[in-house]
Amino acid sequence: MIKTPTNDCLEQLRALPVIKRGGTQTKFHPYKLNFVLDRILDDPEDRLAIKRAIVDHYQDADQIETRELRPALIAMLTDRGLDAAAKAFQDYFIAEQERFAAAKNVRGRIEKLFNRDASVVHENANKDSTVFNTQRDLEAGAASRALGLQMLPDLVAKAHLRGDIHWHDLDYSPVTPETNCCLIDFDGMFKNGYKIGNAEVVSPRSIQTATAQMAQIIANVASLQYGGCSANRVDQLLAPYAAINYQKHLHDAEQWVAEPQREAYAKTKTKKDIYDAMQALEYEINTLYSSQGQTPFTTVNFGLGTSWIEREIQKAILKIRIKGLGKEHRTAIFPKLIFTMKRGLNLAPSDPNYDIKTLAIECATKRMYPDLLMYDKIKELTGSFKTPMGCRSFLQGWRDENGHEVNSGRMNLGVVTVNLPRIALSAHGDQQLFWEIFDERMSTCHQALAYRIERTKQAKPENAPLLYMYGAFGKRLPAGGNVDELFKNQRATVSLGYIGIYEVCTTFFGPDWEKDAHALAFAEQVVKALRDQCAVWAKESGYHYSLYSTPAESLTDTFCRDDIAKFGKIADITDKEYYTNSFHYDVRKHPTPFDKLTLEERFPQYASGGFIHYCEYPNLTQNPKALEAVWDWAYDHVGYLGTNTAIDQCFKCGFKGEFNATARGFVCPECGNHDPKYCDVVKRTCGYLGNPQQRPMVHGRHVEIASRAKNMSPEMIKNAARYERAKQSDAQRMAGSRSK
Repeated sequence: MIKTPTNDCLEQLRALPVIKRGGTQTKFHPYKLNFVLDRILDDPEDRLAIKRAIVDHYQDADQIETRELRPALIAMLTDRGLDAAAKAFQDYFIAEQERFAAAKNVRGRIEKLFNRDASVVHENANKDSTVFNTQRDLEAGAASRALGLQMLPDLVAKAHLRGDIHWHDLDYSPVTPETNCCLIDFDGMFKNGYKIGNAEVVSPRSIQTATAQMAQIIANVASLQYGGCSANRVDQLLAPYAAINYQKHLHDAEQWVAEPQREAYAKTKTKKDIYDAMQALEYEINTLYSSQGQTPFTTVNFGLGTSWIEREIQKAILKIRIKGLGKEHRTAIFPKLIFTMKRGLNLAPSDPNYDIKTLAIECATKRMYPDLLMYDKIKELTGSFKTPMGCRSFLQGWRDENGHEVNSGRMNLGVVTVNLPRIALSAHGDQQLFWEIFDERMSTCHQALAYRIERTKQAKPENAPLLYMYGAFGKRLPAGGNVDELFKNQRATVSLGYIGIYEVCTTFFGPDWEKDAHALAFAEQVVKALRDQCAVWAKESGYHYSLYSTPAESLTDTFCRDDIAKFGKIADITDKEYYTNSFHYDVRKHPTPFDKLTLEERFPQYASGGFIHYCEYPNLTQNPKALEAVWDWAYDHVGYLGTNTAIDQCFKCGFKGEFNATARGFVCPECGNHDPKYCDVVKRTCGYLGNPQQRPMVHGRHVEIASRAKNMSPEMIKNAARYERAKQSDAQRMAGSRSK
């Protein structure tokens, strides 16, 4: 019952619960009716009259049922002679219902695939939709999307279809209770053995066997989940198996090599074994197809090892990537390489592994990878040092029941992303209304994520034996065991994602808000509020809800298209035809790398469940010290940094640099070549690299990449030489002071 009417008509209904068509109960939000009435009625007096009629209609009601509200509103409009508005409202409702029905129609989804709908075949830049196994996966995915929408809670399914939120990887989940991404426990599997198919695999006895087993494990894991998989500290992981090679070569040398040369002989042979093994791993990963019809999305982290074998593995990884794939020396897309920088180990010229950092810089100028993990900052942000799972999803520091820190063998259960720009646009400049809508969206996201957890818990160990029974997830459960043993007590993560901080602040403060202290405080407040919601849900449930800065490969396009349909083209927000990833600086602007990272570094403390920073550079092959200047400055500022630089190649005219972005794709500026057979175009799709000529991406992502402005000017490149001289001078002074 309404107890105390106020002067604001629809506000009088706030106390009434709303019963959705699917039976879900929610709060009454006046802004929703206001949005509808604003669209169908031009006259403010007509809108006010209808609002009063709605309040009168529910004066003695205990609840509002949306099923009953629609015909009641149509009757109110008709009674006042507003027939055109009544028809517009009815037509909108019918169109919505038809759209929901079509999305749940398996045949319709498959027909979109057969018709080569770009939003379907180009949604994932890592999938070649022309090959049979990918086509089969896309066909299965089309059916799974339709069925998944039928399985999801009605409120969640409709929020996804409207573009309020996004349920990631609907082509796999919830139809199958698969996990998302993980850190594979290679160490435990190598030491204890495992089983794939009919083969019992024992501990490797050489580095060549170890990397061959890694490739087999990666292929199988990638087929049993839908996200990326990572190998943590691979130089330290593989070193014991290269040491076996070394001992074998020493044994051989005792028979065939003179005493003084035996150790040198064994080292030379072992270094060759290491190089060959790492090269084989690079080729095996790039030639694999998982059951999802794509190259396994694999990340390899290295850089902390200090022994000669660990150093040799690091150098081999970088030299192989610099060399490139095949006779044309194309840039390898996978595995994603992540190099760890650590003060006292490889940061300064006096550090023992500085030579490897120098090699990493050369590799980044020529192949974009490796990305960087800053050891101390990652520990500060996430609670322990580890590599991300796949692209950017970080685990938080966690200890088992015996107090042992555990990273490898843990996983993420999935992501749901909220459309932040839509909340801001719906608020029409009213920050109080923004927070009201925000709270409503958080309720929907919570329902979606809680369902993800419950659905994933329905898996059985025998559904994914390598993950649950043979050690990839760090424990070995019996057939019929409870997979929740690997998820509960915050061992696993489930992620709330977000997109479009730039667009949110542009809505309230204008397109140049990055220099406005009030705008920056508001941006930080939004991300902190998202994090705080995750903390509440985690405390209530015992599962780790993490805040994830969504990479938004296709979502940068999807959400924006949805909002163009809803709000039209709005300057600097929807008219760009893409939304900005998570907390990133407006890609169209030219801040220095230092200014860009200074703005962005405030956000990962709240979004440590997933984040990455990157800067845009011209071709830097002749200016590696310019890149080093940014890397060194960034060490104390950000935890995870990527390099975007111009490394495109034309095999017709020999051009190396940056291809021009056009409507038909990327084109060589020298000869106009855009045939993928005769060029190698590599761009950072989101957190990882892609080749848009060979595997095109969705429209919005293409526009976003084409819009990226450089963060380093020619003057800054010149200044890098001065930076290098100053650094060498500092190093000499430090060396002199140590000698005294």
